[in-house]
Amino acid sequence: MSDLSKIRNIGITAHIDAGKTTTTERILYYTGMSHRIGEVHEGNTTTDYMDQERERGITITSAAVTCEWNGYRINIIDTPGHIDFNIEVNRSLRVLDGAVFIIEGVAGVQPQSETNWRLADRYNVPRIIFINKLDRVGADFYRAFDTLKEKLDIVAVPLQLPIGIEDNFQGVVDLVEMKAIIWEGGELGAKFHDEEIPADMKEKAAEARQTLLDTALAMDDAAMEEYFEKGDVDVATLKRCIKRGAITGEFRPVLCGTAFKNKGVQPLLDAIVDYLPAPDDVEGIRIAPPEDEEDIDENNLPIIPVDPDGKFAGLAFKIINDKYGTLTFVRVYRGVLKSGDTVLNTTQGHKERIGRIFQMHADKRQEVKEVHAGDIAAFVGLKNTKTGDTLADAADPVILERMSFPVPVIDISVEPKTKDAVEKMTLALQKLAAEDPSLNLKTDQETGQTILSGMGELHLDIIIDRLRREYGVDVNVGAPQVAYRETISKPHTEIYTHKKQSGGAGQFAEVKIEFVPQERNKGIEFENKVVGGSVPKEYIPAVDKGIRDQASTGVLAGFPTVDFKFTLLDGKYHDVDSSALAFEIAAKACFREGMKKAGPVILEPIMDVEITTPNDHVGDVVGDLNRRRGIIQSQETSGSTVMVRAQVPLKEMFGYISNLRSMTKGRASFTMQFHHYDPVPKNVADEIMTKSA
Repeated sequence: MSDLSKIRNIGITAHIDAGKTTTTERILYYTGMSHRIGEVHEGNTTTDYMDQERERGITITSAAVTCEWNGYRINIIDTPGHIDFNIEVNRSLRVLDGAVFIIEGVAGVQPQSETNWRLADRYNVPRIIFINKLDRVGADFYRAFDTLKEKLDIVAVPLQLPIGIEDNFQGVVDLVEMKAIIWEGGELGAKFHDEEIPADMKEKAAEARQTLLDTALAMDDAAMEEYFEKGDVDVATLKRCIKRGAITGEFRPVLCGTAFKNKGVQPLLDAIVDYLPAPDDVEGIRIAPPEDEEDIDENNLPIIPVDPDGKFAGLAFKIINDKYGTLTFVRVYRGVLKSGDTVLNTTQGHKERIGRIFQMHADKRQEVKEVHAGDIAAFVGLKNTKTGDTLADAADPVILERMSFPVPVIDISVEPKTKDAVEKMTLALQKLAAEDPSLNLKTDQETGQTILSGMGELHLDIIIDRLRREYGVDVNVGAPQVAYRETISKPHTEIYTHKKQSGGAGQFAEVKIEFVPQERNKGIEFENKVVGGSVPKEYIPAVDKGIRDQASTGVLAGFPTVDFKFTLLDGKYHDVDSSALAFEIAAKACFREGMKKAGPVILEPIMDVEITTPNDHVGDVVGDLNRRRGIIQSQETSGSTVMVRAQVPLKEMFGYISNLRSMTKGRASFTMQFHHYDPVPKNVADEIMTKSA
């Protein structure tokens, strides 16, 4: 489909268990893409096709599906809700033009919804909101709606109001066309009819429509004039204004329903077509800043608009390995690409030949001969393309804006159960790490162990399960370890002289380096303040490299050192004996000596934890969190349950779920996500250093 105005690339995202996959299933059913509705609890959904997803009833990997609605093609990516798989949401939002945020009708906005919302803000993704599960006991559309303002700090505008609630949920009042839409029982909700707005809702509907008009018409002067002249506007004008508000982010349209009970999905499809942008309605994607240049205002970088006639450019955003080989998912921003063409991977600087091209429908595929700007497709046969790489026409080798990936916070050691499976395990882990940039793989130089770093216990659990099922490798797993970091707490300047004479040419380098602590997440920064050539220019990069290499093993317990600035102030060199290697060695030794005197501290990951517990167990839950060095942030009562938010060190949260279940007779649940790094207390630091000694 080359008519861009008829394409919608959207993601469906939410907190775990808010109904993303269930909603996607209904969309596929009502658009005729599937002839039955799959259910998460039955393990037969289209987009949760991995064995692990079906067994656990959660989404692990984002799945792409395509459907048609009223002449429009909708490419949908169903994303996971669990924080351990947040990378899937991150990379999906990067390449989508719009998103549907699903909010649970009982709990309202939950932590993972907030995290995903901030991600969508970062990538400037237009979105609409669907308040789901209004059939559940305790559902309250108005309370859930209020949490949008409280938690997300947005201007939310309802386009619908619910008719009935919980068991009596029958349909919605459509505030755009001022009518009631009532679903009929039986045929999976496919049948519905329009009728007059119920008498007891007319006043509330008139009030809500006035709010909608006031907010939406402010987007368009001509529409505002029409309203003042006639006292109303026609539906097409109002829809145009709502779409503009959704795309600019001035306000967020809100719909409602219950996907599980098959009510509200068809108007949601209409809203996707009416209010979310076509690929050419949004500005496109920025060109990446040059890696060697600092202090660039990214807002001033050129933008590549979606252009069917330009030279080809696309972003590889996801890689999966299946029985047929490697599939690389690409979002096309510019031009046309045919199977058999050769493109340049501009990020890596090598050429790739495009084999076959597929339109994906979860794990099923349909071959196509070419892809156009605005399409999302999977390419077979790319040898060295990674997530986040740009593929482009060699005649215009642009590099598109890069992706940022979350930091792994938990490590395990893995070793195969049999000696002859070592190579098989290494190859399998390399493939899994290529698929998932939030999974890190390294070898401990001292012990020779293979260390896997991931986003949480569930994330690593799934990886081990996939190793066994997909690659036939059984492994022994070491206990989970926290990914600690080190940093410094005070400035220090160190001078180090490296001399080595052993007959013939020797080695000589002297460096004077100032180490200064930086604020959290600032990373490592280098500044060169050498004047008068006391360290020749060609040796400066060697000093930078030496410090950064040495920073991977800190001075206290061998953890990576982060968040400091080092400034090369002065130094000395020898015409014959100095070399880049000598300066690198001097820098490494200067780091080892200087860091010890700069107040080194160990940092630990602190997690944002949210526990939903029945009223009568709150005291036990809070007391237990205090024992785990947790700091309670808030407690909110909602009906008979209480939501406790706390910040707790990751070290104290291993195996927490079994503890929580026994404490609350299995009635409480919790979610957890990384928040920040903080210095550990002295007794914990001593324990860590003793273990690493």
